[in-house]
Amino acid sequence: MSNENKKQMSVVKKMMIALVGGLVVGLIFMFIRSSLLDSGNEATWNMINKILFQDITAEDGTGALGLLYIIGQLFMRGLQAAIVPLVLVSLSLAMCSISSSTKLGRIAGRTVLGFVCFYVVGAFCGGVVAYLMKSAGLFNVNLPAEAVTDAATIDAFNPLATIVTAVPSNITEVFSSNNSILAVVVVAIVIGLCLQALGEKGDPLKKVFESVSEVVNMYLTFLINKVGPVAIFCLVSRTFAIYGTEYLAPAAAYIVGAMITLFILVVTLYPIGIWLTTRLNPMKFLKKIAKVGVFGFSVNSSAATLPLNTRTNLDELGCSQEITSFVLPTGMTINMNGTTVMHMFAVTFIATSAGIDVTPANLVVVAFLSICAAMGCPAIPIAGTTLIVTILSGMGWTSDACMIAYALVVAINRPVEMALLPLNVIGDAATNVIVNAKEKELNKEVYNS
Repeated sequence: MSNENKKQMSVVKKMMIALVGGLVVGLIFMFIRSSLLDSGNEATWNMINKILFQDITAEDGTGALGLLYIIGQLFMRGLQAAIVPLVLVSLSLAMCSISSSTKLGRIAGRTVLGFVCFYVVGAFCGGVVAYLMKSAGLFNVNLPAEAVTDAATIDAFNPLATIVTAVPSNITEVFSSNNSILAVVVVAIVIGLCLQALGEKGDPLKKVFESVSEVVNMYLTFLINKVGPVAIFCLVSRTFAIYGTEYLAPAAAYIVGAMITLFILVVTLYPIGIWLTTRLNPMKFLKKIAKVGVFGFSVNSSAATLPLNTRTNLDELGCSQEITSFVLPTGMTINMNGTTVMHMFAVTFIATSAGIDVTPANLVVVAFLSICAAMGCPAIPIAGTTLIVTILSGMGWTSDACMIAYALVVAINRPVEMALLPLNVIGDAATNVIVNAKEKELNKEVYNS
């Protein structure tokens, strides 16, 4: 057991070193880029960019090497390849093992209640800090006029459409893409419940699922432990290296305020929630779940973080397989607490920059719209940022000035999007621990080890 703990700690240390190293290297290259461009040495930066950072699939990347891009993408694609089979088999097997429909309803109810409570508290805290920053005049900026057209044409999304798309019309189409995870969850629940009702007749398929689960777990263990730290370094350093300081400067208060608030909520909201509801030692939770937050920050994807989150909940937090296999995939699809906190800051910043006086009453409506939108967050690029349009439309804040401010947020929101991921994925784990404790299925010896 001690050797296993040492192994786990070495992986955590490697990930932390990779994260810090990636941030340092990325920021150094960010300022090298700025310095070279300001001094007229654009050709030198283009050469560095082509060798290390260039997206080789882009139109202008045909002659590039893009070393860090390639390593990062190979890792991300490797993780994404396991998402659908992991969700399908783990959730189906979980549904098989929950013999009582009453128990299933109770677990589902506690899971949704936990997510909603964290949503409300997160939105309240984000709204308070955003309002205080607005009142202090920190969101008054001179808006750039460029790029407004593209940003303003992003289509709004109706969260209610999620109810329709959750039931797939073509199962094979759903399994062939990572963009319909909610539909995969629904299919997995249906298969699991049917296998449970069939009893012995469903055993052959159940054994196949169990074997697939073992294969997926072995594959992910290798990928995360051996390749993860190197990939994290490449992903983080590239993200910051290609960022222009000209984009960060106009909205520095928004970026810094949102990121600090998101970090403080991660280390306070969930530990306090666990202590209040279970009386468990919250520091044990924080210590063990830290690597999941680091991983989520680096890969910027709840789905890609699911495998590591699952392993951590089962092996280190003492959660049961059946509850974890229900709570975590469900949380991955509906728990976007960090997105709501970001929305509180972004909408306040956009409205204030456009000359609108945001009131506490406005923020209550923004919080409601954000929670509804985030719970139905579609699987599209920069989904959380795109949904800001839905909230602005709901508030009637769609003037040209608002769209210019929104364009600025789209340009500079990458660091904030990275910072909100830990709040999402650690929230899934916290809710899972609470539900396990309430169901009396938490192994407290493992949790406290």
